[in-house]
Amino acid sequence: MRTKSAPLNGLLLTWLLSLPIAAQDLDMPRPIDGIDTVWLEEMTWLDVREALAEGKTTAIVPTGGIEHNGPYVAAGKHNFVLSVTAEAIAQELGNALVAPVVKFVPEGDIDEPSGHMRYHATLSVREDTFVALLTDIVGSLAAHGFTDIVLIGDSGGNVSGMQTTADTLNEQWMGSPARVYHIAEYYREDMYSCEYLKAELGIFQQPDNCVATRNEFHDDYHYSSIVATTDPTRIRAQQRMDRGLFSINGVDLSPLERTIANGRRLVAYRAEITARAIRTAIGEN
Repeated sequence: MRTKSAPLNGLLLTWLLSLPIAAQDLDMPRPIDGIDTVWLEEMTWLDVREALAEGKTTAIVPTGGIEHNGPYVAAGKHNFVLSVTAEAIAQELGNALVAPVVKFVPEGDIDEPSGHMRYHATLSVREDTFVALLTDIVGSLAAHGFTDIVLIGDSGGNVSGMQTTADTLNEQWMGSPARVYHIAEYYREDMYSCEYLKAELGIFQQPDNCVATRNEFHDDYHYSSIVATTDPTRIRAQQRMDRGLFSINGVDLSPLERTIANGRRLVAYRAEITARAIRTAIGEN
């Protein structure tokens, strides 16, 4: 008859947890083939080791956010966008891997909520928490041999923290192989792709005022179409079509297939802008 094991004594448990984990040989040969991905979290440590040895020494750290985006677009909008744009940037560069999207960013004060924190579904962190998190992520990448670490942010509230992190670490790492770059062009060059939408896609939103608060919903064609490429339910496509509400800023989002196709073109456009800026920044260093 099987009996229950007695609970571990607290001191014994502490001792067991303190024992070193058996280390794998850092030079061990690969036992199986890898997969085709640029996402670090989808790779094994052997995949990353070999990618670095092959010269993929650029790491992209994307920062998104969880915030209100009106009644139609899911709160993870910025993270969903980065799931496609960051990958496209890495593929455009050819020598880069992508760290997991940093989803928790400053969104306003938590006590006496301000900014996006006034709305449900928003999650915020303090600025110093954000900088500390970025510092540790970037430091981890540098410790493993990444020499060019790129910070990109899909939300305006992330900018100062990314710049602070880059400036501080570059000063501390003076003379070391690793450098950090905040690539502001990802967010700021042709912000929200307003000019590209008009000149290349024939999309004219109303009012013709390229700001995040163009409407009361904190949404626009740029974001809706890119998010739709990841999953149309994230912009509540069918529910809006059922109610005759499938439009944004005076632009009809039907047919959905055309909106998704335009979203893919916008992803490629943002990737080209950002890859060019990254190459310039690294080349100037």
